Amino acid sequence: MQFKNQSGLTKASAVLLALAALWGCDIASVGDAPPEPGVREATTQGPAGAAPGTCWGRTVSPAVIETVTEQVQVQPAQISTTGEIQALPIYRTETRQKIVTPRKDNWFETPCADQLTPEFIATLQRALAARGEYDGAVSGLFDASTRKAMRTYQTTTGGPDSPVLALATARSLGLIAVDRATLE
Repeated sequence: MQFKNQSGLTKASAVLLALAALWGCDIASVGDAPPEPGVREATTQGPAGAAPGTCWGRTVSPAVIETVTEQVQVQPAQISTTGEIQALPIYRTETRQKIVTPRKDNWFETPCADQLTPEFIATLQRALAARGEYDGAVSGLFDASTRKAMRTYQTTTGGPDSPVLALATARSLGLIAVDRATLE
């Protein structure tokens, strides 16, 4: 036997109707927040004092937090005039978190988006393949396998652990000319 509400719908029908209504809604989840500038893609919003027209990537070193537990005296011991302890002191335990090392943004210069042409990315793929880091097709697309190979090469050569190509990495691969003024 099925029970119907005042509008004549069964419970199951009401639930299905509610789900269908929610299906059409554009509900953003917490994970859909836009990434911070520089973390996933290069940005022109670099660190303070960055030269105009330069692009930047960023890694974030998380804060180091320590939990501190202390005994705090609430009431001192009761001592008589003869020096005898009448009542023991009373303590309470307090636990708090303390930041040992604050979060730190680690900025690094990157090639700008207009430089990341399909030809540039194909050259990046060939350079990574020549070093044994990339075994995919030379497609000119900055796809997941290219990004993974670039990130692996970048971290093993002392660069940032980031999905953003560092300018230093591009220079070490011979993709971007080294500024002679910085060498002198």
